[in-house]
Amino acid sequence: MTYVFVSFAYLADLDSPESWFERTAVYSGVLERLSKENTVHNIIRINYRGKCEHNGVVTHFVDFGKNKAYFPFGLIRFIKSLKPDILFIQGLHQPLQLISSGLLLGGKTKVIVQHHAEKPFTGVKKYLQRTAGRFVGAYLFAAASIGIDWVKRGNIASAGKIHEVMEVSSCFYPMKRAAAKLITGAEGVPVFLWVGRLNANKDPLNVVKAFLKFTETNPGARLYMIYHTEELLNEIKQEVEKAAVKNAITMVGEVPHEELLYWFNSADFFISGSHYEGSGTALCEAMACGCVPLVTDIFSFRTMTDNGKCGLLYEPGNQKALLAALEQTKHLDIAEKRARSLAYFKQNLSFEAIAAKIQHVAAGL
Repeated sequence: MTYVFVSFAYLADLDSPESWFERTAVYSGVLERLSKENTVHNIIRINYRGKCEHNGVVTHFVDFGKNKAYFPFGLIRFIKSLKPDILFIQGLHQPLQLISSGLLLGGKTKVIVQHHAEKPFTGVKKYLQRTAGRFVGAYLFAAASIGIDWVKRGNIASAGKIHEVMEVSSCFYPMKRAAAKLITGAEGVPVFLWVGRLNANKDPLNVVKAFLKFTETNPGARLYMIYHTEELLNEIKQEVEKAAVKNAITMVGEVPHEELLYWFNSADFFISGSHYEGSGTALCEAMACGCVPLVTDIFSFRTMTDNGKCGLLYEPGNQKALLAALEQTKHLDIAEKRARSLAYFKQNLSFEAIAAKIQHVAAGL
């Protein structure tokens, strides 16, 4: 079977194959696994032109203009020249491009569309998304419940086209915690880790307030916060300065991505306050290392944690609910939860698992 993966977006900040492969490491492993039994092409628009084969995947860095094209006929003709059995489109926010692809490619090429955290359009664009669905054989969502929400809102016509397939995975792996802590310097019993933006959707303030309350009776607990945007940093610092336990929270800031391997392996729990996620890259990376999730009860996290069986879920934005979950961590069998997280990651969130699910969906079209 021949797969052609394509994103219609142009990424001007990437100017070499190396920069592309580094940026997409959490996803490219899926294509590499598919290439073991199939022919796989990946069409990319960055500030570079050329073609290369990398780990079994033929990547085409093409030039069809830098501006957004609603009807990218040149690009679609190039796709057609590769004679795909499956056209795999990244993202649900290009309905006109999708319609153009369906019309030019014809019925022999089946179309799969991967959701990447987009929210349903409203107004005229909503009906364009629904119309584009006529050319789609399958929609992939990290959680089927997110896709069902799109159906309820009328942006997708049929729930029968919704399939639950994770969008990204992780190259990380478990290692000895003592060795990881030598690198990170993390201390505490237990150790909690936050990784994400400090914005309202991620809701770090609720996490910080609940955690500081938790440390009033559990002074040995420590929270390390890694972040690459600082929207709520000042508010967080004000809360930390008022805390009874002054060193309960360490604001680590931004670290190179490869160093997160050691942080996830230093922590007992990964904590999140997100109100919405299309999937959850940091959560996926945490589970790949056996870090126990303590995350919000949202569609994607519910699916990724096996309905909370791998850790603990709590209501988004609810400080009392988070505090109660933090108290529950004192009674958890961390070793058992760690083993469960690792097993669930391998079976459902790994590159191998995602590729197998895509292959199964494609075979049914």
